[in-house]
Amino acid sequence: MHSFLMEPIKLPFFARLALILLAITLTMLFLIMGRTVFVPLVFALFFSILLYPLNKILERRMHLGRMLAALFTVLIFITCLSLFIYFFTNQIASFAADYPELKKRIVGMIGDLQQWFSKEFHVNVRQQTDYINKSTAGIIGTLANSVSDIFLSFASFSIWLVFMFFYIFFILFYRKLLLRFVLSLFQDHHGPKVYEVVTETRTMVYSYILGLLIEMVIVGTINCTIFSIMGIKYALFLGVLAAVFNIIPYIGIYSATVLVMLVTVANSTGSHALWAGFALLMVHFVDANIMMPRIVGARVKMNAFITIIAVILGNFTWGIAGMFLFIPITGILKIVSERVDGMQPWAILIGDDAKEEKVKKKAG
Repeated sequence: MHSFLMEPIKLPFFARLALILLAITLTMLFLIMGRTVFVPLVFALFFSILLYPLNKILERRMHLGRMLAALFTVLIFITCLSLFIYFFTNQIASFAADYPELKKRIVGMIGDLQQWFSKEFHVNVRQQTDYINKSTAGIIGTLANSVSDIFLSFASFSIWLVFMFFYIFFILFYRKLLLRFVLSLFQDHHGPKVYEVVTETRTMVYSYILGLLIEMVIVGTINCTIFSIMGIKYALFLGVLAAVFNIIPYIGIYSATVLVMLVTVANSTGSHALWAGFALLMVHFVDANIMMPRIVGARVKMNAFITIIAVILGNFTWGIAGMFLFIPITGILKIVSERVDGMQPWAILIGDDAKEEKVKKKAG
């Protein structure tokens, strides 16, 4: 009877597919309903991995206890994050101070465009205005409702940050306990394989996040330099904003390009805006094909199709935060799938054959 219970139950394909779909649906529902808990917790986990080398230095070289080392690590992280937020809010304040003049120029440009449209297509300005008012009525209402949502979002974000800092502290302080807990979930003979998965996951997440931060600094510096040379107003703000948007795969760079072109055309000429957009896309091309593979590395070996799906699912599940988090989460799923019997097909689906073939050729 004991041997019978140890034998795996073989189910037909449609039953396995139904169970897989049910598990995916329940998992997504669970993640959506618990987003207020999971988003800061996952961010804290990833930042804890990033901050672990600093924490280890404070423990071993500075001879601080685990609690003091974790506390000082979190305080250093808070200081760095506060400096970035302070810089960014100052740039936003400078941009907001010039917003009335910017709005005036945009209204003037729309008026000129209406006159050209009326002349070319024989549609008078009043008809165009009525059409625009009808089309934008819903948008204006949405923006009006969004004003109060901004303040609520800011309050929620502040609380979210506080919880994330606490999570980082406890993860660093109880990291050995958490590792023992993970290892104890599996039988003893699976211990080496589980430990290998944990180690590779930590290395992948560390390389990915640190690489993104380095890449963001380099791209931001290049953007600000180019925009300053071109004489674009708000060069510092737009360059940093484009670099932040750039870390969102495939979608972020195009959103940043549109925003930069709109602000530039409102402060300069159309040709100037086109050159700004072209320069931003060229920087992204160099980044995606040269800097990104070398700085971030090949730790997250995912094909473009799965990456786009991960970004879309992340946005659907956790919003903008999910667009960033679901890429390393998918990379973790690939690492697990490679080492669990029966899940290797999922690793093949997620992986990038081109990158793996290059690695094999170099190894050979």
